[in-house]
Amino acid sequence: MTYVDGFLLAVPKARLEEYKELARKGRTVWMEHGALSYVEAVADDVPYGELTSFPRAVMAKDDETVIFSWITYKSRQERDRIMKLVMDDPRLAGDMEKMPFDGKRMIFGGFETVVES
Repeated sequence: MTYVDGFLLAVPKARLEEYKELARKGRTVWMEHGALSYVEAVADDVPYGELTSFPRAVMAKDDETVIFSWITYKSRQERDRIMKLVMDDPRLAGDMEKMPFDGKRMIFGGFETVVES
């Protein structure tokens, strides 16, 4: 079974194109270092819930949209190896300091797959 890193974040709508550019660069870097897949998705049907919801989870403001993304790997060991390579890749150097979103509100984590097809 594969291993999955998942991400949820809020991006200012005014900076969405800038985010997409960073995401395309990220896709190239992760895939070249061995990720199995890389997906970035922009909210389309994510209502603001009374208690819980994607927008609430990242404290999205009216001028922001929610991004849901995930990256898959062969295993946790492969993820750890690839992540080190990605973090050391000069193509992303400097991008982390000028991210087009508030990194403090980003939710992320690694998951072991239990069902897959």
